[in-house]
Amino acid sequence: MVNLTRIYTKLGDDGDTRLADNSVVAKTDVRIEACGVVDEANSAIGVAVETGLPPAVAAVLASVQNELFDVGADLTTPGGSTITPASVTRLEAWCDEFNADLPVARSFVLPGGAGGWVHLARAIVRRAERAAWVVADEVGLTSDGALSGMAGLNPEALRYLNRASDLLFILARHVNQVSGVPETLWQPSE
Repeated sequence: MVNLTRIYTKLGDDGDTRLADNSVVAKTDVRIEACGVVDEANSAIGVAVETGLPPAVAAVLASVQNELFDVGADLTTPGGSTITPASVTRLEAWCDEFNADLPVARSFVLPGGAGGWVHLARAIVRRAERAAWVVADEVGLTSDGALSGMAGLNPEALRYLNRASDLLFILARHVNQVSGVPETLWQPSE
């Protein structure tokens, strides 16, 4: 476990920070940016949970929040491999479970309703995924070897973010359904 005894360190006052391996990078480094977006997504999920989601959904989201910290560890640890295929498989199982009773979406679903905060979290996870792909483009994937002198990014972290956004979409629809909130479907402009 981590012991946070003092929150400020003054080490970042000059625009630098450290990766998990203690190497120094600029605060504008793509790994730091991606980790920051993952943090935003995690915070948005926390807000969604506080809106009174069904207990089964809140329990799933608590697990996702915890694993998003693991994704952050993979992003900030050159060559890190915290997220595993089992983590991705678990998300897929939840997708299948919560999607089983949903009606087929006959158009794009407009975000809103009781699941609106979950939709917002989904959109932020999608942005986190794009930011993580910027990292992958710069440093490569662990299976491809390292680029730019840094160890590559765990590809499972990328898969995790992709499946997490799928899960959040399904959970937002599920929350609306159990809350009796009809979905608003996109109507193309004429």
